Amino acid sequence: MIKAVLFDLDGTLLSMDQDHFISEYLKALAAHLAPRGYDPTEFSKAIWKGTGAMIKNDGSRLNEKVFWEVFSALFPNRDISADLPYFDEFYEKKFDSVRDIVSHIDPDAIRAVAHIKKKGLRTILATNPLFPSVATEKRIRWAGFEPCDFELFTSYENSSYSKPNLDYYREILEKTSLSPSDCLMVGNDVSDDMVTKELGMKVFLLTDHLLNREGADISVYPRGSFSDLIDYVDTLI
Repeated sequence: MIKAVLFDLDGTLLSMDQDHFISEYLKALAAHLAPRGYDPTEFSKAIWKGTGAMIKNDGSRLNEKVFWEVFSALFPNRDISADLPYFDEFYEKKFDSVRDIVSHIDPDAIRAVAHIKKKGLRTILATNPLFPSVATEKRIRWAGFEPCDFELFTSYENSSYSKPNLDYYREILEKTSLSPSDCLMVGNDVSDDMVTKELGMKVFLLTDHLLNREGADISVYPRGSFSDLIDYVDTLI
């Protein structure tokens, strides 16, 4: 029997084309910071470098600290701390503008989470912690949920690793006092999400917005739609 279901967000609970989302998000963020004197091209490169550093984080410090260390080093003549309120302003006031372009609420996702909670299982949002919590909370709402629907959601403020590092998942297990055998991981990205099978978690590959960049053999994973997920969960409890 399982005790908890871990969900990915982008492309899983939140129906979207992830590449399109990233493109539109960076475009909007760069435009918002341009009046502060950032060149949009250099700004976007810095965001990517900071993100890459978070993905490689070795757990020695939080992702948030890693990101801003790398980002700040690329603009040595700027006081980045003076610009932080403008980043916050973007997420509070402008980030929602990306929503209508890239995503929509999937009623099947709503139904699946409701079914899982009705069965008494714990729900955890294991979204790659590359965003501040304010951005993750908004994306949770874009998907038709509330942050309180999940006992934990990961963000760059509370995580010291990123996907596909197994230590990212170990960190979640430690925080929630769960063992791998207690958990089912649900995601659409073969590389980032199905890696949890190596820890001993059960997995389910959601194929609606499948990401399989390395062309892996997905026949080894339970997989399908949210309806298939519901049926699979019922076999595990």
